[in-house]
Amino acid sequence: MTRARPAARVVLVVALLALALTGFALSAWQVQRRAWKHALIEAVESRSTAAPVPAPGPATWPRISQDRDAYRRVTITGRFAHDRETLVQAVTERGGGYWVLTPLVGDRFTVLVNRGFVPPEKRDPKTRVQGISSAPVTVTGLLRITEPEGGFLRSNDAKANRWYSRDIAAIAAARRLDRTAPYFIDADAAPNAGGYPVGGLTVIRFSDNHAVYALTWLALALGCLFGAKLVWQRR
Repeated sequence: MTRARPAARVVLVVALLALALTGFALSAWQVQRRAWKHALIEAVESRSTAAPVPAPGPATWPRISQDRDAYRRVTITGRFAHDRETLVQAVTERGGGYWVLTPLVGDRFTVLVNRGFVPPEKRDPKTRVQGISSAPVTVTGLLRITEPEGGFLRSNDAKANRWYSRDIAAIAAARRLDRTAPYFIDADAAPNAGGYPVGGLTVIRFSDNHAVYALTWLALALGCLFGAKLVWQRR
């Protein structure tokens, strides 16, 4: 037994040192993530407040990405196809209800526009006929990336017409839309006739806890180093 004790002590010290190195590495990674997140926040703030640019056309669709294009302020002109709107479950500062996604048919392509929020009692289009028009409109809003993973811990059910996320490809297929952009647009706060849908409710918020995570991993790494020192020095 006396010979086993030093070997066990070496194994424990090596394990603690390995944990310390892992902690230092994870701490450094969180510092890098923090720098990336701050750059993203700055870029999104710049995009969302800049002058609007034309909504990207088909030639640029393959290059659209979350990091480069999300929350870019864009504008497009066309006619709403109100008979093909889709209601997507939503929780907002106004409570629970639905996003109203309506195809906007332009000259060259179609874009799904999130016109805004309606409460459950305004779910039926007949309760908001004032906001339905076939006249050409110009929409300004924020470019958003498709959400194919579902939402509210539930998957979209196209056959039952139950939507929990704004999955553009699935919605376009269900509504039989042609030449549909792979993104959607969150309309700005310009009021709709009759008051609904309510636009301009896009939440631009990014969690920024990387400094806390970095300090936590650093503290654990230092603790492991201190533990390894105590084990090594123990008689």
